[in-house]
Amino acid sequence: MIKLLGNIPNRIAVAVSGGPDSMAALSFFQNNGRREVMALYFNHGTEHAAEAEAFVVEYCKTNSVPLVVGNLSREKRKEESREEFWRNERYSFFNDYLWPKDREVKTYQVGYDFLTNFYYSNTPIVTCHHLDDAVETWIFTSLHGNSMLIPYKRDNFIRPLLTTRKDDLIVWCHNKNIPFVIDPSNLNTEYMRNFIRHTLLPNALRVNPGLHKVVKKKLEEAYRKTVDAI
Repeated sequence: MIKLLGNIPNRIAVAVSGGPDSMAALSFFQNNGRREVMALYFNHGTEHAAEAEAFVVEYCKTNSVPLVVGNLSREKRKEESREEFWRNERYSFFNDYLWPKDREVKTYQVGYDFLTNFYYSNTPIVTCHHLDDAVETWIFTSLHGNSMLIPYKRDNFIRPLLTTRKDDLIVWCHNKNIPFVIDPSNLNTEYMRNFIRHTLLPNALRVNPGLHKVVKKKLEEAYRKTVDAI
């Protein structure tokens, strides 16, 4: 079951990767409520990125979803890890998908007027971080002495799936016959996020099997404080 945190605007752009998390979200937001929904896909230039891009393009064509695809605009700097580089480039594209700087952008099922309306109305961008992501982030930051939660909102980005488990998103895809792809690099524990997911988290759950409930409660409390502050 998909549980949303916060109210979802009538016009959103959904950041998609082709994986079960974002495909479940795209399907859910497109088919629940009368919303204008656009998809944003960023090609990280990795081994399987072209396959994922082709999958997302075909899905969006079949389901009449407006789509903008962005690519890398520069080489990785020496001081950046690969994960930092990809994240920096991804968010740079999300912030400037209408006016890309030194970046190749492709559009599908979308005209210029539609894009400008989305861009200049400060349409929120939904990133599909879920509860499992939030737990991994909390573990990682705790080990560095400063436990942090993934925020519900930052700048023009919202994360309404933060209290939904990844397994629930996969079940949604299966129940609704929503296709998705799995990136084999997600199993590579050379990347810190994957190391936490596949090595640290299972052991942390042996110590505290209720860790997801703990973090979920913290997320809900943080969200209420955000709403109260508005």
